[in-house]
Parts: sequence; structure tokens; C-alpha cells
Amino acid sequence: MVNFFSGSVDLSQEIFQLPGPHRSSLVGNLLDFGRDPLGFLSHCARTYGSIVPLRFGLTPVCLLNEPELVEHVLKNPQVFSKSRGLRSLHRLLGEGLLTSEGDIWLHQRKLMQPVFHQRRIHAYSHTMVAFAERMLAIWQEGETRDLHRDMMRLTLDLVMKTIFSWEVSDPEAQDVAHALAVAIHWFERRRNQNFVVWEWFLQPEDRRYREAIERMDERIYTILAERHRRPDDTGDLLSLLMEARDEADGSQLSDLQLRDEVATLMLAGHETTANTLCWAWLLLSQHLDAEERLIHELSEVLDDRPPTLADLPRLHYTDGVIKEALRLYPPVTILSRETSQDTEIGGYAVPKGCVLLLSQWTMHRDPRYFVDPELFRPERWGADLERQLPRGAYFPFGDGPRICIGKSFALMEALLILATIARQVHFTLVAPVTPEPSLTLRPAQGMKVRVNRR
Repeated sequence: MVNFFSGSVDLSQEIFQLPGPHRSSLVGNLLDFGRDPLGFLSHCARTYGSIVPLRFGLTPVCLLNEPELVEHVLKNPQVFSKSRGLRSLHRLLGEGLLTSEGDIWLHQRKLMQPVFHQRRIHAYSHTMVAFAERMLAIWQEGETRDLHRDMMRLTLDLVMKTIFSWEVSDPEAQDVAHALAVAIHWFERRRNQNFVVWEWFLQPEDRRYREAIERMDERIYTILAERHRRPDDTGDLLSLLMEARDEADGSQLSDLQLRDEVATLMLAGHETTANTLCWAWLLLSQHLDAEERLIHELSEVLDDRPPTLADLPRLHYTDGVIKEALRLYPPVTILSRETSQDTEIGGYAVPKGCVLLLSQWTMHRDPRYFVDPELFRPERWGADLERQLPRGAYFPFGDGPRICIGKSFALMEALLILATIARQVHFTLVAPVTPEPSLTLRPAQGMKVRVNRR
């Protein structure tokens, strides 16, 4: 493997002199990428190798396909900042952990880290199982359901309960859920336009987006005011965030910061887990031998009872199913970073303002690190594969200082829901499923399945 940091490459050579796909003089590679983002990036990774220069409109872009390079970018957020795609969500997320930079991000990360300590998030395991069983109770033998819609509803229920102690039927929760749905639709439309629609040139969906967020903010600030008047610890994440203090100066999150972090947690913790579960169900429905191994493990470990937190260390194959779903269908298929200054990547000069693409989709399917990379093999994770891989080869939750703060929460949720439902139900796919890379990787037309009780 090439040592990209040996200093042996002439830094006077710009990265855009490397071979890459043909670029249109007007739009560069934007049309090819827009038509089929995953197919285009896969072709680039297979054809051109570790560093692929591109151009989206007037923006210089590079796809990085080497773990060392991916890890270098993710470990240095001061040089490689979040790119414009996420900044377009500022109205929804404000200066939350997902979008903030520099000292603001560091201060908030320090305040929030204790909230996501394993002992705290483990307290929500019973709620996760209970809500999954509540959903199971309404499913009828032989009926056809949109599993994506059901998983979205389930994870939304859990988001509302764990953050606010709300039930999803509450008016407050419905306003917040509506805002999230409108935001995801708006982001997808803007992505297709490459975010070139001017902020002040409002289209109908822009107005709906703003109105939905205004309504969401009303609900969040109302509950913050109520919590300030009655500061009882309700045990939810909002209470923990309101109690968090900086050990150095005793400062706490302001109401604006609380609002931004809550919005970020709802968006990041809602659709990502729902989609991970959907892809796991899809893969299991296509590989009945893997499903049989999963059911055998659940029967041995659980006998005939729901899973608990204490069971997770023994559910090795179940864990492999989730990790393999995250590998083949990562919730986020592309991380983008923008160079905040002139710098170097792999020994090549990179100008300020260049967008760097780090694709989980291409890296997770790289045959250098995964044997038979296109095949669903949960057992591949049984020999502690994740620790053996180079950093940057498998990063469904990102990596470096900005690795997803809710990683442990999301994995616990996915494992418990998978174990709860799989031991009682088998799904038969009744319509083709097409992956659609949007804010997250989701089924383009939902996921229609027939419910079969075990």
C-alpha cells in the first residue's frame, strides 16, 4: 500500500492533475453524479483509484478512496470543515453538533459527552423493546405493510419519548414530526438543485419549510420554559442536557443551544436507525440461511422472552447482521468536507475551498478490505473484524473527533429492535426496492412486505 504521508511526492503537483472522469466545461461532473450518485462514485473508485479529481459546477471536488486519506481528513476538522450541503440545514439544526465548527463545536461536545455515557443511555433499553412490541401487536398475519414507514414511526416514537417524554400522538410531537418530514423533503429538493436556489427566492416548499420549523421552535421553546419553571429531572435526554455543566467554568447550554442540539438529535437519531433496520430486513428476506442463523441464536439466548440489555453481549450473529447492514447500506453514503485553507492530501497540493468526498458506499465495498464485498455475510464480523480493519475502511458513524456522539445509542436501539421483531415475525418482500441516497440512504418507494408470524 502506498504511504501517502512519506513526503516523497512533489507538493508542487496539484491534485487535479491526477486522472479522473471527463468533466463538462460547463457543469463538470455534476450531471453524472446527479443521475446516479452511488453508481458514479463506485465507477470512479474502481477506475481511477485512491484520489479522483472531479468538478461540480465551478466547485473543485475530490473523491478519496484510501483509508489513510479518509482518516486524515476526519482527524483534522480544523482544516477540513463541514461542506455547504449540511450548512444548508442551518435553519433546522442551527449550531448543533452536526453543523457547528471550531470552538463552538468543541464546547458543546464537551458538555454533551457525559449525557451519552453508556450508563445513561442504557436506561432507555426497556423503552426500545416495549415500543417494538407495541408495534408488533398491531401487525396482522398475512397483511402487507410499508416496513419503511413502520420503522420511521417506531424510531420517531422512541425519539420523542427519550428526548421529551412525549408520546407521538401528543400535539407537540406531531408538530415536531411534521417539521422533520418537511425538512427532509426540502433537503432532497435542494440537493437535486445543487443548492443553487437563492435563499431569498422563495418557492412554495421553502415557505413550508420555514413555517414548519417556526412551529417546531414554538413547541421546543414552550417545553424549555416549562422545564425551567419546574426543573424536575424527568429522566429524558432534554433533562440531562439542561443539567449538563462545563467542569471548567460551570457554564450550561443556553436555550438556543438546547434547541439546536434537540433538533440535531431528532434528525440524526430518527431516520438513520429506521433505514438501518429496513436494510437489515431486506437483506434477511433475501438470504434465508442468514435469517435461520439469526433465529437460532435468538432462540438459544432468549428462549421465548423479549431481549434485554444484558443479552446483547451474547447476540454475536445479531450484531453481525446490523454491522453488515451498515456496511452494505450505510445510513450516510457520503461525508463531504471542505478545505478551510490551502493544504495537501496524499502529497498533492489542494486549494482552499475544495470539497472532499469520503464515501462509505465505496469504501465499505472495497475488496481490499472485505472478502466478497457485495455479499451479505454477517459471520464476517465474528472474528473481531472491525478492530482488524484500517481506520477509514469502515466508518458508518464517521470517525475522528466528530464521530457520531449517538453511536452507542443507535447500535443498542437497532440490536434490540431487530431481536424483538425477528423472533416473532418473518417478512416477505412483495415489491422491488431501490436505494435512494438523500439526507440518508432510504428505500425510494418504501419497502412493501408481507407479515408472517413465526
